[in-house]
Amino acid sequence: MNEKVIIGMSGGVDSAVAAYLLKKQGYEVEGLFMRNWDALLNNDTLGNPTLNEEICPQEKDYNDALKTCEILNIPLHRVDFVKEYWDLVFTYFLKELEKGRTPNPDLLCNKYIKFDAFKKEAKRLGAKYMATGHYARLKDGNLLRAIDENKDQTYFLAQLQKEQLEDVLFPIGDYLKEDVRKIAIELGLNVADKKDSTGICFIGERNFQKFIQNYLKPNPGDIVDVATKEVIGRHNGLMNYTIGQRRNVGISGYDKRHYVCGKNVAQNILYVAFGEDSKYLISDSCLLENINFITDKRPSNCTAKFRYRSKDIPVQLEYLENGEIKVNYKEGCKAVTPGQFCVFYQGEECLGSGIIKSVWKDDEILWYLK
Repeated sequence: MNEKVIIGMSGGVDSAVAAYLLKKQGYEVEGLFMRNWDALLNNDTLGNPTLNEEICPQEKDYNDALKTCEILNIPLHRVDFVKEYWDLVFTYFLKELEKGRTPNPDLLCNKYIKFDAFKKEAKRLGAKYMATGHYARLKDGNLLRAIDENKDQTYFLAQLQKEQLEDVLFPIGDYLKEDVRKIAIELGLNVADKKDSTGICFIGERNFQKFIQNYLKPNPGDIVDVATKEVIGRHNGLMNYTIGQRRNVGISGYDKRHYVCGKNVAQNILYVAFGEDSKYLISDSCLLENINFITDKRPSNCTAKFRYRSKDIPVQLEYLENGEIKVNYKEGCKAVTPGQFCVFYQGEECLGSGIIKSVWKDDEILWYLK
């Protein structure tokens, strides 16, 4: 075959096995490691350097990727996209937090870094194809769920445009995660037992509140019981909470279970509900902005995920003249959250996505989520 493929090597088991599978299929395979976050020297919101955060394990990941490529006998390139990541992904992340929303930067990381800046670098290196270790599939230009439903990552690819998926390969989309691990063990790969990465894309696992204080100044305010309107405590900044959160809410002296059900950014109020009744988390429609479709299809009926690990919910789509979409799910859904992505599916095909702008019930916007 001898067609050249540049694969994103993250230092993890998925990209390692994906590289092996490509080589087995006869491609000329080369790896490319992306450095997208400067753990030693970053800028705060004023542009000043901050040195008080924990060191990101990117260098360990690079060394793991280098060792993997040595085992597989393929070259490894390295490229810095620190500026692109800051300008196009992390700045958006901070602005969304300031609005009191719960952003998911991973989708924009794929849109602007992995399938744009990375792809351009792959082409510069002479590759016909780029590849990643995502659990996803492509068929006739359509983005399909992975065979392993538990690991499927099409949710994170739902802001891509159709053109960005051209000349792209997903080698492990037809494999179960357990089989990927088995292949890595059989090959004696150094990352065979390495734990999957979690946390913010390319930034990793951190104490979120301490980390984000490097960039956003805490703005304490009242915690209010949504039912009684009584002030019951103080929060340390709306950016530190998300809808449905039950732990570390910051109120004491209450035996009843409680959960975050809303935020009022204008008044800097965090709303909390008590008891097992989750009625304050239930909505039946939401409004989406920043719409992106991968396909030409514009269905009226499909299913949607409101978070990565959420179940598919049957929805009806209303296409508004201003380009936004109203998503109706009359049976109700819990914890639909402004700032998160709503991703559309039709069977196994991922159609696209939009950002949740507002959340509604009985044709009225939820006042405690304004």
